Amino acid sequence: MSYIEFKNVSKEYKMGEVTINALDKASFEIEKGELVVIVGPSGAGKTTALNILGGMDKLTSGNVVIDGKDISNLKSKQLIKYRREDIGFVFQFYNLVQNLTALENVELANQICKNPLDAMTILEKVGLKDRSKNFPSQLSGGEQQRVAIARAIAKNPKLLLCDEPTGALDYNTGKQILQLLQDTARKEKMTVIIITHNTAIAPMADKVIHFKNGKAQDIKINEKPIPISQIEW
Repeated sequence: MSYIEFKNVSKEYKMGEVTINALDKASFEIEKGELVVIVGPSGAGKTTALNILGGMDKLTSGNVVIDGKDISNLKSKQLIKYRREDIGFVFQFYNLVQNLTALENVELANQICKNPLDAMTILEKVGLKDRSKNFPSQLSGGEQQRVAIARAIAKNPKLLLCDEPTGALDYNTGKQILQLLQDTARKEKMTVIIITHNTAIAPMADKVIHFKNGKAQDIKINEKPIPISQIEW
């Protein structure tokens, strides 16, 4: 059994009399500790799949099994517990608390998780030890994104989900963030999933999943992922 089994998942949205099929019997598997890149055009179903994996949205049919637990039919309170304890989220926009310092933003994980990692240690790993007392407004975009990633990692999640994490960043800062995510998957042995429109970064992943028309239509395994520092786009 794979660590993540996304099995024949469909998701329908009703808009009046119109039904939109965001996912159409999509299936894929992910192993523990893999870095996975999900690519595809807008409207292909990437974010819907990520939201279902993260317990932020419910599927219409199918099953999602993570670490042996079927999350498909969890109740609201169970989903809250699942999101709190098992999932780390990194979004395109940083969602930091503006009146808390970088360290305090990361320490939020200590208040909601069972086995959080030390906040200052994680900030040091993302290169922000000397910026720990700064507020978000005093940090660059790349630094704010690193705080957001540190906060997600500090939860010590089973699964780190990243939705276009470099979309609002310049080229060099984006590469730094992707390097950080690649290092996290390797060193922390954390399962990391990155959604992106940028197919050029696919070689950095252990596995690449192409979404189109609500389906995972092409899944490729990279036997030798390339360090993001060696990839140009």
